[in-house]
Amino acid sequence: MPISSDSQLQAILDQYATYQAPPIAEQTPNNARNEPTLKNAVEDMTAQHVAARATTLVKPMPEPVGSITHVVIPSAEGGILARVYTPEGDGPFPVLVYYHGGGWVIANLDVYDPSCRALCNAAQCLVVSVAYRQAPEAKFPAAHDDAYTALQWAFQNAASINGDPARVAVGGESAGGNMAVASCLTAKQQGGQLPLFQLVIYPVASFAPTASYEENGQNPPLVKEMMPWFWQHYLNTETDGRDPRIDLVNADLQGLPPALVLTAELDILRDEGELLAQRLHQAGVQTKQVRYPGMTHEFFGTAGVVDTAKEALTEAAEGLKAVFNS
Repeated sequence: MPISSDSQLQAILDQYATYQAPPIAEQTPNNARNEPTLKNAVEDMTAQHVAARATTLVKPMPEPVGSITHVVIPSAEGGILARVYTPEGDGPFPVLVYYHGGGWVIANLDVYDPSCRALCNAAQCLVVSVAYRQAPEAKFPAAHDDAYTALQWAFQNAASINGDPARVAVGGESAGGNMAVASCLTAKQQGGQLPLFQLVIYPVASFAPTASYEENGQNPPLVKEMMPWFWQHYLNTETDGRDPRIDLVNADLQGLPPALVLTAELDILRDEGELLAQRLHQAGVQTKQVRYPGMTHEFFGTAGVVDTAKEALTEAAEGLKAVFNS
């Protein structure tokens, strides 16, 4: 039975289903990290339909950028690897510090490579994609600490990667969207530098399930059984779930940078993302929120093949450029 009314996304979901991957919530973290993703489904579809690819894909996969390099960001735990995507041109470029999703347990820089490439080109900015520590090897607040460290590093070291330290934004998807906001909360609390803008894509924003968990609970790639599994591995106790860095919707959001919050109609995280946007607005933060019909979690990285994802990419890039160029 089709999940999405969007035929382009549904084709990807159909390909994803052919992998017959066992439920992530029944796996060990190591097994789960090696399960297929929507990125694999897109790659296999394009490989199988070379002729169709030439006429239906606006951009090749993977989308080329000016250059890709790597840096190790110093930290008390021995350093944080980051992948730096640089657009064509001379610079210095504005900087987007970006955190991948995966519930703080799974995924990596490669899984979210399409999003970073697309944002680099569309927003004409450096994208610093952060390989933060993951659970259960490193529990809360390890990933959040790394996210904040990486953001502050970008301010202090942007020039070393041909970036402009006066034009730094933060962003991420899912757990990464949570950390984008949380890193701003930490900066406010600790007196660190705040970015110009928050790009928040289908974020984890609450420890408590919302109505969209039931409405969209079995829509891949994020089904409702996965969230307790993520919490079990990342949080030390349920008390951590009430920490403002996790429970964003109940945090003091006053004084945070302008935000763009993107949500997906068929995502279990839809309602908490939209509640976060509402709470940001109520806290006096300039906020725009856009829901994309027919889309599931992780749709943003499919902009090369899904028109609605391309619209979301354009929205994100225009939001970033408006701030960078102001």
